[in-house]
Amino acid sequence: MERNIVQIGNSMGVILPASILKRLNLSAKDPVTITHRNNSIIIKPVPRRNWEAAASQMHAAGDDNLIMPDILEDEKMEGLEW
Repeated sequence: MERNIVQIGNSMGVILPASILKRLNLSAKDPVTITHRNNSIIIKPVPRRNWEAAASQMHAAGDDNLIMPDILEDEKMEGLEW
């Protein structure tokens, strides 16, 4: 897919097609990392940003129970050889 570089204020950018953004589950203002390697520009979503803080808040509120049963209970695993 070929795109043109466009002027955006004092910077330049590339308009990303909606189909690619949808496939990557990205929308406006989502954080990404931009690197360059081997004469290529690489744009990647920032994975799980702020998940640690959100998990701590859930734990403090008592909202961190398992939503799926623990099917690998220790008692069921005893005696099994791996």
